[in-house]
Amino acid sequence: MKKNPDYIFLALAASLVVIGTIMVFSASPALALKYGDSFYYLKRHLFYLILGLFGLNFAMKLNLDKLKKWSPYVLIFSIFLMVLVYVPHLGRETGGATRWLDLYIFSFQPSELCKFAVVLFIASYLSNKKEGIKNFISGLLPLLLLIGIVDAIIIKQPDLGTALSISFTSFIMFFIAGVNIWHLLSLLFAGGLGVLAISVTSPYRMKRLLAYLNPWSDPLNTGFQIIQSLLAVGSGGLMGLGLGNSRQKFFYLPQQYADFIFAVLCEELGFIGAAILLMLFLGFFARGIRIARKAGDDFSFLLAAGIISMFAVQTFINLSVVLGLIPTTGIPLPFISYGGTAMIINLFSVGLIANVSRTAK
Repeated sequence: MKKNPDYIFLALAASLVVIGTIMVFSASPALALKYGDSFYYLKRHLFYLILGLFGLNFAMKLNLDKLKKWSPYVLIFSIFLMVLVYVPHLGRETGGATRWLDLYIFSFQPSELCKFAVVLFIASYLSNKKEGIKNFISGLLPLLLLIGIVDAIIIKQPDLGTALSISFTSFIMFFIAGVNIWHLLSLLFAGGLGVLAISVTSPYRMKRLLAYLNPWSDPLNTGFQIIQSLLAVGSGGLMGLGLGNSRQKFFYLPQQYADFIFAVLCEELGFIGAAILLMLFLGFFARGIRIARKAGDDFSFLLAAGIISMFAVQTFINLSVVLGLIPTTGIPLPFISYGGTAMIINLFSVGLIANVSRTAK
């Protein structure tokens, strides 16, 4: 008989969602006026949040053994959707990237589903392979080829940030599953060379890299976004300017309600608000790790650990970009940034971890 889910974990997730909803409303009204409604983004955010809560409830009741069997089909379906992005009149281009399926009534970002599908498939694969994963040819190589195909499709969009997120999450899952340490170090070295090669051979990525090294060399073009982000973060001081009082959100800071929403939070709520948010994230990650460690079987353990790793990697990348620690890349902050597909997938993933907690030892 299943136990009650981990209510502390769910409460931490709910706290992050509430903060995200408040910040989406605070950061988006100026841009929402172009649609004639300052509540435009908030209404859509709440709609996707409701769908996500249905997904969370559904995930909590799923039979995890059946989910394990479905994992290859979920991954194949997500790859199929990513390929559809390149079909004329189906794929929608925004900001020079083709990452969305335009379904007329709403848009859908397949790469968000693919991030989850890869974690699900790796958890299933590793739990079946067990000690066989230590063999590079028969154990690890097939998985690396699959991840390479997924990353190649995503990089083509182009979306290097999501590809890196998938790769880092996979790497963590390999480490947890006990992959040979020399294989891991070799993968890390090869991956680093690959990212460097992709960056220096792509003109727009090279511009981002140069802007990261010295944003003030081109403050009105390539360095504009990171400069405005740092101005927002620094303007908040200790206590912040007050909720709703951000100045950078008025057409200075691009993506202020999405990828760079943390900068607006720092400006409005200051160091104290940012610290509270980070503590909530750390509590969320710690509780998720605790649930994974108490999981009743290998698949549940790897699934919960993989999902928490996915959230942690995305959070680390997003915060590092906003603070100018790494070059700009389009990764949203989980539960905080505006984004319909991401919210639905994230809450469904939370439901799966809560499901694992119900069968924990």
